[in-house]
Amino acid sequence: MSKLTPIPIDYSWAFSDKTIKDTSYITHGYYTYPAKFIPQLASKLINDYSEKNDIVIDPFMGSGTTIVESLVNSRVGIGTDINEIAYLLSKVKTTALNTSELTAAFDALYDELFLFASNGDAHTEIPIQNMQRIDYWFLPSQKKTLLNIFSKICLIENADVKDFFLIAFAQILKSCSIWLQKSVKPTRDHNKKKYEPILLFFQQAKRMIKKNEEFNKILPNEVKNNIERYRTVEYGDSRKLPCKSETAKLIVSSPPYVTSYEYADLHQLPLLWFGHLNDLSNYRKKYIGSAYRNRDDIDLKSATADDIISKLNKHKKSEEVKNYFADMLETFMEIRRVLKKGGKACIVIGNTEFNGVQILNAEVFQEQFENIGFRTDKVIHREIPSKMLPSTRNILTGQFTKKHDGDLKLAYPTEYIIVMEKL
Repeated sequence: MSKLTPIPIDYSWAFSDKTIKDTSYITHGYYTYPAKFIPQLASKLINDYSEKNDIVIDPFMGSGTTIVESLVNSRVGIGTDINEIAYLLSKVKTTALNTSELTAAFDALYDELFLFASNGDAHTEIPIQNMQRIDYWFLPSQKKTLLNIFSKICLIENADVKDFFLIAFAQILKSCSIWLQKSVKPTRDHNKKKYEPILLFFQQAKRMIKKNEEFNKILPNEVKNNIERYRTVEYGDSRKLPCKSETAKLIVSSPPYVTSYEYADLHQLPLLWFGHLNDLSNYRKKYIGSAYRNRDDIDLKSATADDIISKLNKHKKSEEVKNYFADMLETFMEIRRVLKKGGKACIVIGNTEFNGVQILNAEVFQEQFENIGFRTDKVIHREIPSKMLPSTRNILTGQFTKKHDGDLKLAYPTEYIIVMEKL
């Protein structure tokens, strides 16, 4: 890749003919997850660069797209994520449950919750840790109903079934809060339309049960009957992958961007309810590129990265960018450990801009890989027809925004797939 010779866009990788129904097929439609790549993209990379029973890894598994598509295509899927909601979602999306058991649990919840709706009494056996923060986002009447739903779900004995309904619960939280509905930033809307939590919950659970049935039908029997051999999903760091050295054939991943702690904001409602978020500022510290760490001790192994940081000229953002590239380099070194010789790493990433400085993520990643024992196999430049990220950034602050004026620019209109081969 060259900064002086732009790579033409390959429109075949946009999958622009795919509808929302196509991209949310089977379990991919369980939960609205920000910045996820579509399953058709993951599936094509998996089929282009691996064979059946090969190990495919996603170090930043997010909503579990790569893992689901690995299983569907008879590969061994391994994934990690530092976000608890991502881990739970990936686990649920890759678990093909018995439909009759799900339906029985659905019916039991239905009877219990509509009984509550008729008599107005909530029985909340499950304690919530950060109720003050929940009160900030939920009106008292909505909170009372949500507490009852959450309490009833937590009493389900089968852990997989309970987790399934927890994801249905997580999906309705934004609608049932005063979080501005069309905003990905934490903004309150006191005039927001009031939704009925019980109705939304059962509508979502019903949709998910149908999608679970579809997943059961499409998942190969060999995978379904040996899921523990074919699937490993863990809550953990991308720099400590749960895989033996030199055993994986392929990496397919869309890493977080600079200031990835913004994802903590996007997930804070379910994180609050599930007891993972007591202090948002401290929670952000664990994310890739956290500004709270000093990484002066590491060689970024990229002249482009050094140039970008120099141009930012001691701005606060320069420390975040340096930490981000340092954390990503450590992840790439872990990728080198787990990949077989000749194995491929397919990294989906876009470039952006801050304060007039081009943040050339794709170029930096390519240089880092080449400097730790990889060669560039291919670089694909693709258009992003629809990716759930705020569409614009303020060119001065670098922060996502939903407004449109002269100080803004499109955040990620296109992105790159860099395909690197281990030497």
